[in-house]
Amino acid sequence: MRWLWTGLLMATMACSGGEAEETPAPEPAKKEAVEKAPAKPKAPEAPAQVALPDDAHPAMLEPSKANKTAPDQYKVKVHTSEGDFVVEVHRDWAPNGADRFYNLVDIGFYSDTRFFRAIDGFMVQWGISGYPDVSEMWRDAKIDDDKVTQSNTRGMVTFATAGKDTRTTQLFVNFKDNSNLDAMGFSPFGKVVEGMDVVDKLYKGYGEGAPRGRGPNQARVQKRGNAYLDHDFPKLSKLTSMELVK
Repeated sequence: MRWLWTGLLMATMACSGGEAEETPAPEPAKKEAVEKAPAKPKAPEAPAQVALPDDAHPAMLEPSKANKTAPDQYKVKVHTSEGDFVVEVHRDWAPNGADRFYNLVDIGFYSDTRFFRAIDGFMVQWGISGYPDVSEMWRDAKIDDDKVTQSNTRGMVTFATAGKDTRTTQLFVNFKDNSNLDAMGFSPFGKVVEGMDVVDKLYKGYGEGAPRGRGPNQARVQKRGNAYLDHDFPKLSKLTSMELVK
């Protein structure tokens, strides 16, 4: 039973994944049947993917340029469609995670993204860019694991992982005590110190992601970004921007 839970959790907390090929619908047996059948209304077409603005930080497409060392302690204000919350980061908790988060905030990576996976009584996850070109460049920008020095209790902020040394840009806030994640290598680097009530209000109606649930398919988010999320999952809460604060 433990193996089953661990395997399921690691799969669902994965940072990225490939998308299976879609099988075309079979051709109709008779052409006449198609000609006589009443036309079905077409579903609205999804818009094309959104292009990265010309004034975006160079590191959005060149992860190696996001290489600053974070302060020993810093705070980040997260502006969302539901209100603001503040994350306090302690570098000694998880230095690699703290440095990565600092750089991602610094270059505006999380601006105009979506909280694409929010499971009531578990956690809320975000961190896939709204721009597929950016997701592609950061897909292999992995950081080494940190030792787990803090527990995944309510309000703790942690990078998602798909296994050893696979953390990239996705992270989550724990809604409750998820200390069972500690032994699986999920190392918190910060904590929500203001606005946890805002985190609690982030939209959870879609539940678990596809294919296990009704929520977004992470592979499609990687490939189509906000165009996919806004068209198919319009109720998702939005992360408008982040800023480093004193």
